[in-house]
Amino acid sequence: MARSNKPIVWGPFAAGGTLTAFLTPALILLTLLAALGHAPDLLAYERLHAVASHWLAKLVIVGIVFLSLWSAAHRLRITLYDLGMRADALVATVVYLIAVAGTLAAIVYLLRI
Repeated sequence: MARSNKPIVWGPFAAGGTLTAFLTPALILLTLLAALGHAPDLLAYERLHAVASHWLAKLVIVGIVFLSLWSAAHRLRITLYDLGMRADALVATVVYLIAVAGTLAAIVYLLRI
């Protein structure tokens, strides 16, 4: 039986999709509340900065960013394939490199905190 690399791609895709599905509505609601001036005290800049300064929080944030970007990249890859773009190797390389670049940017910015 031939070995497949699909679990390497589909595992983070599924985890990122699930994570994004749960977190995105909550983030939209909290952003809307903050924009209207009704943000809870827990979302004050000083508190969020203190949380993001901890190494474990940085690791969690990087994990969330990576899984969300990987899920989006994989979804875009499959969508482009369904729309007729058959250069799958090129598309896969580009979208996954963008996901990795976004993750590296998150790491750089988090290390500055």
